[in-house]
Amino acid sequence: MSPHPISPQSPVRKVFARASFPEYQRVLAILRTETVGGALLLFATVAALLWANSPWASGYFALRDVKLGYAPWHLELSIGHWASDGLLAVFFFIAGLELKREFVSGELRNPAKAVVPVAAAVGGVALPAVIYVLFNLGLFNLGSGAESLKGWAIPTATDIAFALAVLAVINTHLPAALRTFLLTLAVVDDLIAIGIIAFFYSSGLQPLMLLAALLPLAAFTFLVQKRIRSWYLLLPLAAATWAFVHASGIHATVAGVLLGFAVPVLSSGRKGEPEHGLAESFEHRLRPFSAGFAVPVFAFFTAGVALGGGQGLAAAFTDPVALGIVAALVAGKTLGIFGTTFILTKSTRARLDSSLAWIDVAGLALLAGVGFTVSLLIAELSFGTASAHNDHAKVAILAGSLCAALLAAVVLRARNRHYRKVELEEQRDDDGDGVPDVFAATEGRA
Repeated sequence: MSPHPISPQSPVRKVFARASFPEYQRVLAILRTETVGGALLLFATVAALLWANSPWASGYFALRDVKLGYAPWHLELSIGHWASDGLLAVFFFIAGLELKREFVSGELRNPAKAVVPVAAAVGGVALPAVIYVLFNLGLFNLGSGAESLKGWAIPTATDIAFALAVLAVINTHLPAALRTFLLTLAVVDDLIAIGIIAFFYSSGLQPLMLLAALLPLAAFTFLVQKRIRSWYLLLPLAAATWAFVHASGIHATVAGVLLGFAVPVLSSGRKGEPEHGLAESFEHRLRPFSAGFAVPVFAFFTAGVALGGGQGLAAAFTDPVALGIVAALVAGKTLGIFGTTFILTKSTRARLDSSLAWIDVAGLALLAGVGFTVSLLIAELSFGTASAHNDHAKVAILAGSLCAALLAAVVLRARNRHYRKVELEEQRDDDGDGVPDVFAATEGRA
């Protein structure tokens, strides 16, 4: 007898169930942009590694370390820091918009639907952190002291752009429900990463500067709540908010999240206003810039590390920092996400959708081990750019992400032929109304 008998008051909830057609279209649009961005991200990473390990490597590091800006406001930064503190703030602004949209009108607005991806994301953050700490506490006789423990959060983040680039390369016909789950998982993952950066990787807090940041942030919020879209008003306020947050000692990317949270998701319904909200409008305009320029440039100036040949790689992989990151990304992410999802389906009313198999969830969990953008940022915040641990962490992030991607490719390619047939069936539109019949049938039953 089931420990949880089904009743009208406690219906079964399908995990990875098909979303509505508008949500399906929105997810596909995001995936197309992020897939292209992921390819550019991969190109920028390879270019940085090749240049940093070429006879002209000194030119790469000289360019990265050129300082630009205004010193009195702590804004005389190297080009590398402008990329990580400035350009990456755009990435986090998009993350803030996406987070708010998901909680207001997306998959996370329904607690019953949100519980599995949220719990899976937490599991996919907690277990990698635990594995990293175990490697660096000396449980495997590899501990190197308290210094290495600062990097506990490095393997906790999933890079959605890189993960989707992997999907594009292996040409998988992954079901839309799984892709939606991956996107939702990454959104919650970003929220946790934002909290980690704000609370654990901020130093030298300047309360006056933080209070000063509230003034342009409040003005920005007032204008966007009035649905004012004028860039010449909003952009200076956003820049001022970023500058004050940067000077306050909190990592400047947090300013991007706060600005994203300020933007309204739903339309006010006023006459003449577009049907979609301001958040969707901003996201539509800025996501291509974020995915196509900001993140690849950040990767280019961050991923370049002199490997030092075979001896350099050997030194990296004798460092418990590197070993902990690789183990956490490959095993920790997979077990954390898959294990949490499996436990929830066995202990609650959640059930895996009948059209899917657990091997699909395993492939998705492996793919979530592709960590890059936020992992590289946290590595720099943990150890500093001049630290050997930082260089070893970068090598490990690349190696762990590559290993996770290859394993995910093996699993998902094995399912490719099956889902190609399923996808062809799902695209049928026999009544010619522009909505695939499978969605019309689903929405008709709702």
